[in-house]
Amino acid sequence: MEQKKTEFNKVFNAWDILVIAFGAMIGWGWVVSSGGWIQKGGVLGAAIGFVLGGIMIFFVGLTYAELTAAMPQCGGEHVFSYRAMGSNGSFICTWAIVLGYVGVTCFEACAFPTILTYLWSGFLKGYLYTVAGFDIYASWLIVAIIVAFLIMIINIFGAKTAAILQTILTIIIGGAGILLIVASVINGSVDNLNGQMFAGTSTGGGIKAVLSVAVLSPFYFIGFDVIPQAAEEINVPPKKIGKMLILSVVLAVLFYSLVIIAVGLVLKPDAIAASQTGTGLVTADAMAVAFKTSVMAKVIIVGGMCGIITSWNSFMIGGSRALYSMAESYMIPRTFAKLHPKHKTPLNALILMGILTMLAPFAGRVMMVWICDAGNFGCCLAYCMVSISFLILRKKEPDMPRPYKVPGYKFVGVMAVLMSGFMVCMYCIPGTGGSLILPEWLMVGAWSLLGVVFFVICKKKYKESFGSLVQLISDEDAATLMPGADDVELDQVIDVAIDRVLARLAG
Repeated sequence: MEQKKTEFNKVFNAWDILVIAFGAMIGWGWVVSSGGWIQKGGVLGAAIGFVLGGIMIFFVGLTYAELTAAMPQCGGEHVFSYRAMGSNGSFICTWAIVLGYVGVTCFEACAFPTILTYLWSGFLKGYLYTVAGFDIYASWLIVAIIVAFLIMIINIFGAKTAAILQTILTIIIGGAGILLIVASVINGSVDNLNGQMFAGTSTGGGIKAVLSVAVLSPFYFIGFDVIPQAAEEINVPPKKIGKMLILSVVLAVLFYSLVIIAVGLVLKPDAIAASQTGTGLVTADAMAVAFKTSVMAKVIIVGGMCGIITSWNSFMIGGSRALYSMAESYMIPRTFAKLHPKHKTPLNALILMGILTMLAPFAGRVMMVWICDAGNFGCCLAYCMVSISFLILRKKEPDMPRPYKVPGYKFVGVMAVLMSGFMVCMYCIPGTGGSLILPEWLMVGAWSLLGVVFFVICKKKYKESFGSLVQLISDEDAATLMPGADDVELDQVIDVAIDRVLARLAG
C-alpha cells in the first residue's frame, strides 16, 4: 500500500466544518417547499416527519462519524469503502457520491438565477429558446454562468476562502430563519393551527401523512457527508470531527422543524393554499404576514438565495475531493489528482466541476431537476454502502484505532443499513412517491456507463496501480491538538447529548 504525507493545508476549524455541513443541508427547499410539507402532513405532522427523517439520517451520520474520525483522509466514502470492500466496491461507492455532488451543483446553477425572478420582476431579458417547457433567457444564462465561475474561483483560491464565504452566508440563513421563528411566536397564533395540526381525518390517516413526510425528509438532509471528503484539511482532533458531523444533522433537523411550525403559527390553511397556488413561496409569505410588510418576504428570499450558494459551495468542496481521491487511486485519469501549487486545492477537479456547472444552465431548469434527483439516488446508494462498510470494518478490523467510537454499533449499523437501503428502494420502486422517472434513470445509466469507461480504460492503463489506496502518514498526532476552553465545553455538551440519545435508542 502506497503511503504519503498530506499535501493539503489544514485550514478548517470546528466552526468551518459545522457551517459547511449545515449549509449543505439547508438550501432553497425550506423557502419553496414548506407549504407542500404542511399540506402533506399537517403542521405538527410535517415537523414530526422531519424529526423522524432526521433520526434516519442520524443513524447513517453516526457511522460516518466513527469512520471519519478513524480515517481522517481526503475522499471520505472512497477510503471507508476501500478498507471494507476493496477497490471495486470503492469505485462504485465513490462514483455514486460524485454523481450526487455534480447533480446538486448543476441544479443550484439553475436555481440561483431563477430566484432572482422573485426579487426582480424585470430580470428576464433576451429570450433564447425553450427546453422541456422552460424558457431560457440571456440574462438568466449570463447570471448563472458568472456565479458558477465565481464559486469555482473562490474554491480554487483556497478552502479557507470557501469556508469564510460559507460562514457569512450561513449566518444570513440562520438570521432569516430565526427572525421568522421569533416573529411567529410574537405575532402568530395557535388558533391558526386549527384544522392543520395533522393531515387526514382519522388516526390512521394522520400517521400515514406523517410517514409520507418522514420518507421525503431525508432527501433534504443530504450534505453532511461533505465533512469526510475534506477530512484531511480539518485541523481539529479526529474525535471532534465525528461529533461536529452529528451536531450538524441535529441543527438541520431543528431548523426545518421550527420553520414548519413558524409557518403554521402565522398562516391559516386557506392562506397556505392561496400562497401555494400563487407565488409558491409559502415561507416568504409567512414572513410578510408575521412582520406585516411585504419587504420582509424578500428577506426570506435572500436567505434562500444564500442557501443555494451554501449548498453549491459545500458540494463543490465535496465533489472535487471525491474526484481527487479517485484519481489518486488511479481509478480515473491522474490529472484530477493535481493540487494547486500555492493554495493546495484540487485544481483540475474543481475546474471540471466548474465547467459542468457553467454548462448546466444551457439545458434548462427542468433537466437539472432530473439530474438532481438522479444525484440524490447516488448519495443514498453511497450512504448504504458506507453503512455496510461500517459493519464490515467492525468485524474485519476490530482493533482499528477509533477516536470516536459509536456505542451499540450493531444496532446503529443495522439501522443505518436498513434506513439508507429503504431510501434507495424509494427511488427504485414505482409508486413510492420518490421513484425516479425515465429521464432520471437515463441520467443514472449514462453516469454509470461513463464510470465503466473510466474503470476499463484506467485499469488497462495503470494496471496493478489501479485501485491502490494511498495511506496517509500523519506527522502530527491529532490527539495532542488541544481545543480551547469553549471547545471543551462544546465537546462536553455534544458528548452528553449523543450518549443519552444512543443509550435510549439501544434500550
